[in-house]
Amino acid sequence: MTRKNYTSLTEFILLGLADTLELQIILFLFFLVIYTLTVLGNIGMILLIRIDSRLHTPMYFFLANLSFVDVCYSTTITPKMLADLLSEKKTISFAGCFLQMYFFIALATTECILFGLMAYDRYVAICRPLLYSLIMSRTICLKMAAGAFAAGLLNSVVNTSHVSSLSFCGSNVIHHFFCDSPPLFKLSCSDTILNESIGSTLAGVNIVGTLLVILTSYSYVLFSIFSMHSEEGRHRAFSTCASHLTAIILFYTTSIYTYLRPSSSYSLNRDKVASVFYTVVIPMLNPLIYSLRNKEVKKALANVITRKGISSFL
Repeated sequence: MTRKNYTSLTEFILLGLADTLELQIILFLFFLVIYTLTVLGNIGMILLIRIDSRLHTPMYFFLANLSFVDVCYSTTITPKMLADLLSEKKTISFAGCFLQMYFFIALATTECILFGLMAYDRYVAICRPLLYSLIMSRTICLKMAAGAFAAGLLNSVVNTSHVSSLSFCGSNVIHHFFCDSPPLFKLSCSDTILNESIGSTLAGVNIVGTLLVILTSYSYVLFSIFSMHSEEGRHRAFSTCASHLTAIILFYTTSIYTYLRPSSSYSLNRDKVASVFYTVVIPMLNPLIYSLRNKEVKKALANVITRKGISSFL
């Protein structure tokens, strides 16, 4: 396939999530509410952590970074999806498609690593409390967070460059609501075996690697929790860890289902449903999970609301 055939394609058509106008309007309103809650919830979490000095700890530092990633992550996908639900012509330029894919992969990779860092933070806090301030110093936390973002950007460069190097000489209709590698592999007229292998390997290293860190950390954490003599201490430690584990289970189950299966078992319709969860729904749920199950966050929020109410009254 010549380079000329590859560059002749200038845009893709995204089929989206619905075929009928009525369903498109319903989905538009539904996802608009979700996106609004995602932005408000995650930005609210960032501001709350910044305002309340009691939340200036490594755990909430990583949570603020997770909220930032979730806002960017959702914004990469959702606004375009909302626009397409109200448009007859659901097109995206060739460059725009791979730009969307680049940021999606970068932010998804960063989110995985942040989940791993948060699990490691809980391990050090519960299993190595006397060394916590030394191991999780501000400088080290900043380096960890910077490393997570750098790894995400690097992983995305490799993934996106391999997918964008494929030839697309036939149909330009993407059976999805955003630009992702599985539907683009189906669309390509090139031999995609090597590209799919590279993508699966990188996804596997990221997902399985961070998942091993999480499982190992929480194995030690749970053992330490059940060894505590104080019932109140066990309850507090378990409550903090349970919120993190809930967010992890939701994110990893849908990600593993989509990216770590053989390409022959891909079902684009089922993958759309899974993709909605980890691209649209989960970024909204993360701040809810961490706030509703976390006494410190609820107390900080109550203090902010009380101070605001008093200042308004005065």
